[in-house]
Amino acid sequence: METNSLKRFIEKYIHERCQLKLEPFDKATDKQLSAASAEEKAGLELKLFEERRSLEMKYDVRTWLTDAAARAGQISLVTHAVKYFHGDAKGSSIYSAVKSHEAAYLSTTTLHSPSIDAVGNSAALDVAKLLQTEHEGDSLLASLKRGDFSALAALAENEAQLAQWMSGFMQALSDKSLSTHQFAKQLYFPVSDTGDYHLLSPLYSSSLAHALYQRISHSRYSEASVAARKARREGLWHPEAVQYFPDLAVQNMGGTKPQNISYLNSTRGGKNHLLRCAPPQWQQSLKPPVAHKTFLTAVSSKVTRVVTDLRRYLHSVYNLENTMEIRQQRAEYVDELIGMIFSYAAEIQSLTTLQGWSLDEDCLLKTAHQLWLDPLRQHTDPDFKLHRERGEWISEIAEDFAHWLNTRLNKDEKLNMGAVEFRDWSVLMRRRLREFDAAQQENWQ
Repeated sequence: METNSLKRFIEKYIHERCQLKLEPFDKATDKQLSAASAEEKAGLELKLFEERRSLEMKYDVRTWLTDAAARAGQISLVTHAVKYFHGDAKGSSIYSAVKSHEAAYLSTTTLHSPSIDAVGNSAALDVAKLLQTEHEGDSLLASLKRGDFSALAALAENEAQLAQWMSGFMQALSDKSLSTHQFAKQLYFPVSDTGDYHLLSPLYSSSLAHALYQRISHSRYSEASVAARKARREGLWHPEAVQYFPDLAVQNMGGTKPQNISYLNSTRGGKNHLLRCAPPQWQQSLKPPVAHKTFLTAVSSKVTRVVTDLRRYLHSVYNLENTMEIRQQRAEYVDELIGMIFSYAAEIQSLTTLQGWSLDEDCLLKTAHQLWLDPLRQHTDPDFKLHRERGEWISEIAEDFAHWLNTRLNKDEKLNMGAVEFRDWSVLMRRRLREFDAAQQENWQ
């Protein structure tokens, strides 16, 4: 960036901060003058004029830069801030400029242009903002780091003032002394007898947290992302990819005063996103139940909870009169059980790459169950299709279900499920199975 461009940015920044102070002052002035009497107004106007002039002088470019350079030592520009671990941690924060293009893990070193944070006295964060704000691809911080002081030189009255500014602002680039603190929660593990240690808990990377926050915020709230999600809801095409971050957590830092943690934490309102880092859960690949005589033995372990709940409920009402309420509650348990069975059946039916799996000579599954679970076979097997269309298999499966359920429930000898319950279960299963099969027909065309 040209020297004049950065110089104009500094002047504009100070002018804008001045306006933030003058606007409320002018409003208060107008209110005082309107409430004053004619005799008081002349003296009040002079007093308020002098106060405004004093405020303007405070924001004279050279005056403000001199004050800012003196306050710069109250802050440190860092990438890793210690106060994220504890608000009262007094140890050093770190500025790391290390870059890595072949890192095996995501870390601050992999960020192309990390956001620089500021810690220290929150009253001096205006100095941090001056140093960090980018303008036309450059910033005062970047120019100071590369030893370019030309923008400040163009504003300084003389060499002595320039030297004062340079010395003051450079204090923000490094801590005067490095130290740790008990609240930093760092663990140093000895690895030799000569005093070598591994740091097991590194400092919190504010720069990395900010990059993550910006990425997630863009995927949620940018115009393109909002339009893409709307198009997806409406079933329309959109060139932008829709991104989701499942199981996202938010860790709030600093409570009602996030600026006490760091400058970047303040810009995020204290919000720091946490991605799910639990190991993936093992999922066994789904296979057709070719080794079972009925699919019910294959699904038994998946529905144990519901069967146990039903058995427990029936046991609790065993000595009561068989009311409509009890029959309705019983039917709801069975309905939930059938729903879980249908969920399993739908997964088996969706194995399109294994179309016709029931033709395998090692398949032990009863014909009725083959007709239900391998519907795609009807496209290549006319006899199979004919038997399926007759629908007799539905009644057979319903009776198998009723027998299977009675057997499971009768493990509690007190229940003694019999012919009446057998009929109830089979009727419910037959009705639900007809509805389910009709709804699935479209998937097999």
